[in-house]
Amino acid sequence: MSSSAQPATRGLPPPSWEVRALPAGHWPSFYNAVLGAFHEPEPPEATELWRTVAEPQRCVVVEDRGIITGTAGAFSFRMTVPGGRLVDTAGVSLVSVHPTRRRRGILSALMQHQLESLHHQGESLAVLTASEAPIYGRFGYGIAARQLSLDIASRRVRLTMPSGPSDVELAAEDPDKALGSCEALYARQVPRRPGMLARADGWELLPLLDPPAWRHGASPLECVVARAAGEVVGYARYTVTVDWSRNNTAEGTLRVRDIEARDPLTYAALWRFLLETDLTSRVTAPNRPVDEPFLHLVSNVRHCTPTVLDSLYLRVVDVPIALTARTYASGMDLVLEIDDSLAPWNHGRWRLSGDITGAVCTRTNRAPDLSLDASALGSAYLGGVALTELAGAGRIREHRRGALTVATTAFASATAPWLPHAFCRSLLPRL
Repeated sequence: MSSSAQPATRGLPPPSWEVRALPAGHWPSFYNAVLGAFHEPEPPEATELWRTVAEPQRCVVVEDRGIITGTAGAFSFRMTVPGGRLVDTAGVSLVSVHPTRRRRGILSALMQHQLESLHHQGESLAVLTASEAPIYGRFGYGIAARQLSLDIASRRVRLTMPSGPSDVELAAEDPDKALGSCEALYARQVPRRPGMLARADGWELLPLLDPPAWRHGASPLECVVARAAGEVVGYARYTVTVDWSRNNTAEGTLRVRDIEARDPLTYAALWRFLLETDLTSRVTAPNRPVDEPFLHLVSNVRHCTPTVLDSLYLRVVDVPIALTARTYASGMDLVLEIDDSLAPWNHGRWRLSGDITGAVCTRTNRAPDLSLDASALGSAYLGGVALTELAGAGRIREHRRGALTVATTAFASATAPWLPHAFCRSLLPRL
């Protein structure tokens, strides 16, 4: 499947390229084109890991006179949606345009080609993490999950531990040797939160990626494991950078990469360990869910500098399949009018009836209750962005009084969506 030539822009001649599948055996040149577009050197350990998880058959390119000038790829994931179901989802990544070929329609052609391919392949959802936030809204992607970044003055705060008996014991372990038990716990956590991705083969090594070139003076990756009655019930992975430059006093920074726990007592015990680590006065956690319980355990949240950032962008590829894959927090029967010019199969009016047990979504000629575009639907889908929030920004129009309140309540998720599983190559140095 190829894209037709795009119109010339800015006085440039019409391009002589088309979107086509990556030829067999051309992965190295494809990946080199991606590296060149992102201007980032990469350690060989990272390049090798990326090669092992790559799906070259899902990659497409644009070439100009035999040179790759545009790239796009996708990974085959399963993502949790509200209600706990794991849904086949395309993880869009490796999207790039050569710096000398920008603003010629290459990115638009790549994204359109990919959207049509996903539709024909039967994938109802696509997600990505954007290197540059303004780019993907015009292709129907909306911010569906945010992340919380914490910068904690650890010597100035204390934790209030949850009440109740605990037999949790913490032990430092080699991250590689603890991988199997940690991944088993991660897998049990996945269905509990929308936006989380089940780990496909090979991706379990991503959290351990720790090339010396990326440490910048930090320790090698460390791991502490929590056990109760011999069972792994929690873990945390982190690095420590110690700074002795101030009055010969250690002012180290502990950077949290992962923390997972089965229950509140284990969760609090892990956080207390991290905050009380010797030679440190600062703890950073760049990617936590926005409903992070830590904020309700810490004595003074003002010493934690919580910052909310955009994280997961979602695109509904197939409206009826996607909207019936999830459940809804309360009953509703609404007509949604969706503006989606890039996916004409989605464009139009859809009657959505659903509740906590399931949903039905069919085309209809009834008058609409709400109107929204594809990117607003993507933002609302996982339940982390309220429809009233989008309506306040003019992204949703209410045609029948009360319909917005009904839809907002129904679409909401009790647990905030979150993406702890990176799959964008440009984000790997910042795991």
